[in-house]
Amino acid sequence: MNIAWTQFTPWHALLGGLLIGAAVALYLLGNGRVAGISGIVAGPLRALRTGSLRGEGLRVPFIAGLFAAPWLWRGFAALPAASIDIGNGALLLAGLLVGVGVRMGDGCTSGHGVCGLSRLSPRSLANVLAFMGAGVATVYVLRHLL
Repeated sequence: MNIAWTQFTPWHALLGGLLIGAAVALYLLGNGRVAGISGIVAGPLRALRTGSLRGEGLRVPFIAGLFAAPWLWRGFAALPAASIDIGNGALLLAGLLVGVGVRMGDGCTSGHGVCGLSRLSPRSLANVLAFMGAGVATVYVLRHLL
């Protein structure tokens, strides 16, 4: 993936961070649960296996908002160009490894990194350090050793 660093806009980044923080706080206040994406998505998927989405509350609209956001953004500005320079097999393997890591760590970057760290959770700090360290090590091995 290539990032256009020359087009970085700190005010947009600040606004995005404030919006994420506000959304997480509102979700916690309104639902009493942390806004971890893996947990939010897993709930309706488990409910579909049982045949009923009853009791999913804010999860389904939250997921719908995740899918709708890029389409709404297109009404105001062009989507940033993205390019992925690895094959489909590596991309599939990476996704599977992330999924396994999410299950092992009992949460994802949004749950531990955004919500957990803001609540000063030691477990979230350990998880964030683990997945950031694994990410740094992976990039180093792929870019410099292989």
